[in-house]
Amino acid sequence: MKDKFLKIISNPKFIFGIYLIVSVASAIAKYLGGPLKYNNYLIFKKVFYNTLDQKNIYLLNPDFHFDSNHYGVFFSVLIAPFALLPDWLGMILWNIANTLVFLFAIHKLPFSTAKKAFFAWLCLQEFITAAVSLQFNIALTGLLMLSAVYIYERKEMQSAISIMIGFFVKLYGIAGLSAFFFVKNKWKFILSLIGAGVLLIILPMLISSPHFGIQSYADWFQSLSEKNSSNQVLGNRQDYSLMGIVRRVLGDASISNLTFLLPGMAVFALPYLRIKQYKNLPFQLMILASTLLFIVLFSSGSESPTYIIAVAGVMIWFLMQKKKSALDIGLLIFVIILTCFSFSDLFPQFIKDEYIMKYSLKALPCCIVWFRVIYELMTKDFEKDYQLD
Repeated sequence: MKDKFLKIISNPKFIFGIYLIVSVASAIAKYLGGPLKYNNYLIFKKVFYNTLDQKNIYLLNPDFHFDSNHYGVFFSVLIAPFALLPDWLGMILWNIANTLVFLFAIHKLPFSTAKKAFFAWLCLQEFITAAVSLQFNIALTGLLMLSAVYIYERKEMQSAISIMIGFFVKLYGIAGLSAFFFVKNKWKFILSLIGAGVLLIILPMLISSPHFGIQSYADWFQSLSEKNSSNQVLGNRQDYSLMGIVRRVLGDASISNLTFLLPGMAVFALPYLRIKQYKNLPFQLMILASTLLFIVLFSSGSESPTYIIAVAGVMIWFLMQKKKSALDIGLLIFVIILTCFSFSDLFPQFIKDEYIMKYSLKALPCCIVWFRVIYELMTKDFEKDYQLD
């Protein structure tokens, strides 16, 4: 009976079915809750129509939705097929599309079927959080993983396209370049980046105008600058990051991101000094894990639905451990409880309000794992100390 149960839950088709049900159910639940519940989707939809009308896509549209868009103008092309449909259908298909990218990326990881199943199940809670918010972060996580896997497979063009799509929607996508030193055919990769970049710049202009497209990038920069300033507020639902923890514990919202970013980037870059390890796939995957964690932990824009990116990094780190120590298992459990379930009914509302949100504690377990990842990247032999199958 036990073996049969394990076989069922490890079956990729079963996992696909669960994820598909969750993605559809999340969209339907949001739609039935009314426009206020699916505000994110209305923002996304309006990006397409504002681009068609050549209206600033970063301005508030209180007659249609609250808050404003923070994605690049290329997103207007990406969301177009869904925006043209009735909201209920567009939302369902949008969630499914994001889910397919994420699951395809898991499928492409060089792990055994059992490990991929483990990965999918332990990411499910964060997937639900992102799916309920109708977030692009689900697909972005997949694109970042694919960009690294394609480099290992020597598919430089596919990797470059994955990076550029992520980047032109949400700046996090550029983090895919962390695998640049592992690229075999660097010229092909660079030319593919340039070609994909030019294409993605031109596409929105085809449904608006060249002037509008160029102006939108200037507007995007201004929008992100304003968003970064508004994120650094004590006690809001943003800044679930390493910087957020420090700012909130000290009660000082004025502490600059650069105070953390500059030393953080230096620490992130240290493993690249181990050139002899570049040839080992586990080293490349550990860099991917570090990247997925870093871009969330060092961003003031990190919110709860963003953590599907970081938790994917945690899973890659954990699954590669040849001998899983008590510390490794303890850290994974810590991530599951405090990161994945921080805003669930597992914690009383008082704890969520006065501790988890107030001090950005959702980020804490992932911060510890990231430092552990850096330690391993600097000290381990990736030819012998890790196992993928």
